[in-house]
Amino acid sequence: MIRRLCAAAGALVSLAAPAAAVDGEPVPVPGPTSTTCQDGTVWNPDRRVCEAPERSSMGDDMLYDAARELAWADRPADALRVLDAMAGQADSRVLTYRGFVLRRAGDWGAARRAYEAALAADPDNLLARSYFGMGLVEGGDLTAARAQLAEIRARGGSGGWPEAALAEALRTGTAGRY
Repeated sequence: MIRRLCAAAGALVSLAAPAAAVDGEPVPVPGPTSTTCQDGTVWNPDRRVCEAPERSSMGDDMLYDAARELAWADRPADALRVLDAMAGQADSRVLTYRGFVLRRAGDWGAARRAYEAALAADPDNLLARSYFGMGLVEGGDLTAARAQLAEIRARGGSGGWPEAALAEALRTGTAGRY
């Protein structure tokens, strides 16, 4: 009985957990970059200041986190500025988030090109497939979106956030906040 109660409590906790954005990583919580910094600057935790991403001493991993935070805070121009400052412009994760920002900003053509480039760089990028599929759903191309869902599943993504989010978009006909 206790074991069943613990399992039920665990299931409830997992349902109440924050939505995920990067293959199971939680959606970024607003931090200093999105709450304190302005005009595309990013919070440098080492120096404890907002600074221009182009002149920042932060590496690509920290800049990527800042770009994600700005993207989820609905600050597309600022997120793109940070992505532009990253050294790895051909990196699949940079291209994925560029597509995410552009799609949410309403530029489907540029977003599609970014997603396609992300998948050319890394065909196993399940997040790119999910976000690309959501854009296809929004554009009414359900056949192509279902193909992305099938690819996610074929590449080991069953049960993960990218599969669940795209399946939900297909079910509802909208990408929601994603």
